[in-house]
Amino acid sequence: MDPIVSYRDLEMWHLSMQRVDLVIADTKLMPRIEFDLTRQMRRAAISIPSNIAEGWRRKRRRAAYQNHVSIAYGSHGELETQLEVCFRNDFLDRKRCAPTVDVCSRVGTMLVRLHDALD
Repeated sequence: MDPIVSYRDLEMWHLSMQRVDLVIADTKLMPRIEFDLTRQMRRAAISIPSNIAEGWRRKRRRAAYQNHVSIAYGSHGELETQLEVCFRNDFLDRKRCAPTVDVCSRVGTMLVRLHDALD
């Protein structure tokens, strides 16, 4: 296993970036009238790898790193909720978005583990 020298070496960051791509693709299928929800979902998705990267850069200050991981986890919860709103209102098809939901679950687990490890 190669040493981790950058946030780009973190599987969690790569999965988060994959989730950004999936969310952008999914939200392109939403009704145009839901533009605000689309923007909010994209921003939440982008916030996650962004905070992972920013926290990594501040890792010399463990509390700052943990705070950024916590913010990423908050954005994760926001995105999960927004996806559920879309499913309940038929803006997105749950089956079609299964890959997004799967990646969301994996990233959430990794964020919790990282946050706990920084305690």
